[in-house]
Amino acid sequence: MLLDVRGLCFFADYFVVCSGDTQRHIEAIWQNIEGEVKSNGGILYHGEGTPDSGWMLGDYGSILVHIFTQEKREYYQLDQLWGEATPVIRIQ
Repeated sequence: MLLDVRGLCFFADYFVVCSGDTQRHIEAIWQNIEGEVKSNGGILYHGEGTPDSGWMLGDYGSILVHIFTQEKREYYQLDQLWGEATPVIRIQ
C-alpha cells in the first residue's frame, strides 16, 4: 500500500506499507527496494529492524517504507493509524 501522508505528518510525504510471508520474503522485498532506490539515485537515510524481527523500516527522506510480517502488520495497524491518509496504490 502507498499512502499519501502530506498534510498529516511533518516527517514524510508517503508511506509504503507491505507484508512478507517469511523472513526470507521480507529480506527479498528489502533488497529489491534498496536496489531500485539506488539505481534511481535515491539514498537510504536510516534503516531499522531485521527480517527475523518481523519488521523493517527504510527512511528515504520523503518516503518511509515499512515491511512487516502479517502478524506484525496487524499488531501495529499502520493502515488504521494513518486512516486519514489518501491511499495512492493498494495491492491485495
